[in-house]
Amino acid sequence: MGRTLRLAAVGLASLLILFFASTWLTTYHPTAIQSEPVFNKSPAPPLTPGQKLKILTWNVQFMAGKNYVFFFDLLDNSGPDERPSSDDVNKTLKEVARVIEKENPDIILLQEVDDGAKRTDYRDQLAELLSLLPQEYTSHASAFYWKASYVPHPRIMGSVGMKLSIISKYKIKEAFRHQLALKPENFISQQFDTKRAVLEVHLPVKKSKDLVVMDTHLEAFGQGSSVMAKQIKQTEKLLEKLSKEDSPWILGGDFNLLPPGRAFASLASEQKIYFKSTTEILPLFAKYQAVPGLKEVNSYDHERWFTHFPNDPKVKKPDRTIDYIFLSNKILTGKHYVRQFDALKISDHFPVITEFQLP
Repeated sequence: MGRTLRLAAVGLASLLILFFASTWLTTYHPTAIQSEPVFNKSPAPPLTPGQKLKILTWNVQFMAGKNYVFFFDLLDNSGPDERPSSDDVNKTLKEVARVIEKENPDIILLQEVDDGAKRTDYRDQLAELLSLLPQEYTSHASAFYWKASYVPHPRIMGSVGMKLSIISKYKIKEAFRHQLALKPENFISQQFDTKRAVLEVHLPVKKSKDLVVMDTHLEAFGQGSSVMAKQIKQTEKLLEKLSKEDSPWILGGDFNLLPPGRAFASLASEQKIYFKSTTEILPLFAKYQAVPGLKEVNSYDHERWFTHFPNDPKVKKPDRTIDYIFLSNKILTGKHYVRQFDALKISDHFPVITEFQLP
């Protein structure tokens, strides 16, 4: 009996080792800071001091469109949909390309770009989008923040791949991925979950310091935890370092946080559960230029600065601002806006755009 028990224990231990090994080998484990590949078509020109530019940030919701309520769109994971149709992905890619071509930004920050995900037919959405854009978009870099060969979630049951992407008309010299704090959960779940990050790229400026451009998508499901405060603190430290180095920088993306002021009080009561009454993003607004700015998001016409139209059926129109562009105080900000009017059905987020001038 003793020998049988020992053999059973050895067998169980072997199975557990195999399980943990296979989980580790099929999931993504980035380091705290790591280099990412940069792609430049020739010629990719550098920037010049004093140059006027335009930047656009947009969470494109894996090119799914607005015809769905995905399971994760509702707090209890009860949304009926698991994936968009291939036709909707094709239509949305074309619509995203149309808006970008109309806006003609010099730099594009995208969030939720699928690459190798079962839900979008394992397609490389960035490559497909680039094929639809003008040839002057010569440079790009990306960083994954959700990646696994197989996620055993009953509503996924397949591969995932989702990344931040920066596209530029100008040369990108180098790119880095900064790992952000993970939301608290058990070890196994954490391996298969998102690993939020900041993607940092350097654009050379003739006879001057590089322009540092950053793209991020903070935690979307951190309710009841301190993960948002931790991610903002990490981001703040990164911006402080760049500012001390006297580098001009821009940070944009989906922060999943309301702006300071009236936003929390004016949100529908059932939607407030996603947020804290005192927003964690306050330190960034206190130190740096923001688009939209505090006055705009707290003005009488604050609705034109809404950036998000949730897929929740209870929400009938755009109702919150959670996407922003922050700029170092060395940069002169110009005309800026949220493009809502023709983007209501492209994604659950709208493009945020600003013009600016380099030092």
